[in-house]
Amino acid sequence: MSKRALVSSLLAVAAVGAITAGGIAMASSATDPTLTNGSARYVPPTGARAGTFTYTADVSDDSGIRGLNVVAWPASSELAPTEGDLRFVDTATCVRTSDETSRCTYTFKVTEKEAAEAAQGTWNVSALLTAKDGNTLYVPAAATFEMKG
Repeated sequence: MSKRALVSSLLAVAAVGAITAGGIAMASSATDPTLTNGSARYVPPTGARAGTFTYTADVSDDSGIRGLNVVAWPASSELAPTEGDLRFVDTATCVRTSDETSRCTYTFKVTEKEAAEAAQGTWNVSALLTAKDGNTLYVPAAATFEMKG
């Protein structure tokens, strides 16, 4: 084999190695989903106006966001929703703020009757974030709020 052919072969092997190493480095740099700035707010109903419960969070993943499931439950109860339970609850509305990040908001209306029948005091919020690549993040204590009136 000539020197020229040997050098070309070695350069090709080095180039393939560099591409492969770069691909492995890119694959291993994938990030897990994140949930930040989660907050919950309850506004009791007044007169003819319904009350509202709202949970808002900033979520991100390098593959993008598929959805955020949210459930609120009284801290005084024996409930302890699991990741599996959250797959079957309501989904927040997510608005993309970049390729990887979204702001998700979950809101539901509360009637006077529902407010009167609900446990008063501290409530917990649990959340399940699902990325487009299927990765999940379960946050059993995503936020708390006070249910009054």
